[in-house]
Amino acid sequence: MIIGIASDHRGIDKKSKLISYLRKKNINVVNYGTDTKDSVDYPDYAFLIGHKINEQEIELGILICGTGIGMCIAANKVKNIRCAKIDNNKEAYYARNHNNANVIALSNEMSLIKMKDIIDIFLKANFAGEERHLRRIQKISDYENEL
Repeated sequence: MIIGIASDHRGIDKKSKLISYLRKKNINVVNYGTDTKDSVDYPDYAFLIGHKINEQEIELGILICGTGIGMCIAANKVKNIRCAKIDNNKEAYYARNHNNANVIALSNEMSLIKMKDIIDIFLKANFAGEERHLRRIQKISDYENEL
């Protein structure tokens, strides 16, 4: 599994710690920036992660910004991306299990320990593939294709 990770300027410290954490777990992780504390525009990084998923360079994405909200909104503008703004372990599980989310957005305000727990759960969870979930995801895809 190859995971892509990106942040804006507010999330670089935690992002670098998460990269080390994931690599110690033998998870292949690609850093898509930013790596500077200079102010950057978060949509650029959210779009990049989405495109890398669509290009099949990565399977899942992790985004970090001040609240996680902006990254989530931007990522969901990319076709085929289902990004969930995650605040707890339960949301991390259901984002994958019910919604087959392929990206999560996290708040930099969250503790590193909590981020690690959420990421672990997100990466271990599998899509249930139940008919009701497939039907709902298909409705989203169909609507997206109408635009």
